[in-house]
Amino acid sequence: MRIPRIYYPELLAVDTQVELTADAVNHIANVLRLKADHPVVLFNGDGNEYPATLQQVERRKVTASIDAKLGISCESPLPIHLGQGISKGDRMDLVLQKSVELGVTEITPLITERCVVKIDPQRWQKKYQQWQKIIISACEQCGRNTLPTLHPVTPFADWVRQSTNALRLTLDPTADKLFRDLSPNHHGFRLLIGPEGGLSKQEVYQTEEQGFTPAMLGPRVLRTETAALAAISSLQSRFGDL
Repeated sequence: MRIPRIYYPELLAVDTQVELTADAVNHIANVLRLKADHPVVLFNGDGNEYPATLQQVERRKVTASIDAKLGISCESPLPIHLGQGISKGDRMDLVLQKSVELGVTEITPLITERCVVKIDPQRWQKKYQQWQKIIISACEQCGRNTLPTLHPVTPFADWVRQSTNALRLTLDPTADKLFRDLSPNHHGFRLLIGPEGGLSKQEVYQTEEQGFTPAMLGPRVLRTETAALAAISSLQSRFGDL
């Protein structure tokens, strides 16, 4: 029997009872149709997980009692901050979901010149909330007890200028350096992936000014979602825990 993992956004403590969030209630009561006394695992992003038992299960209310606290971590030793040019439709959702599964530690959605998603600030906030839910769901699925940091939607020029000790890296199918030739960096990697259509010439120039290292995975031009996941996988395989 698979025990569901459920995110709870507040403090968790052994021998206490908590009322789960509306999203968790819908998943437990209406999707999984679990009953009282069913075991679950709760986590709140503090790096631990909390085995618990369902107490009250109703359509609009679910409570659980916390039985134990376990210091279980499956976090990668390699810090990766993904700067992802915002893409349309399910592509951005896919990148967020799978990059979390692959162990990325930070994600910043970037507004670039060729970003095809044009919405007002209020709708960006709704998008951010939707993306946060995708990250939480991915952590529930893959066993992570620490949530990757989702930074606010940021203009490209602001992000590339931010200070970091990580190796600045951009995926470029015309680069001379291959991913397999990269050197390890104990501060990790700051990985830039452009949107559909790639980065503009001005944006490429900005990355060069800010010390980004262009590198290629191979001779083929990859879609933005493929590029992000292939690059993260490559870095994790060489320097992380894949």
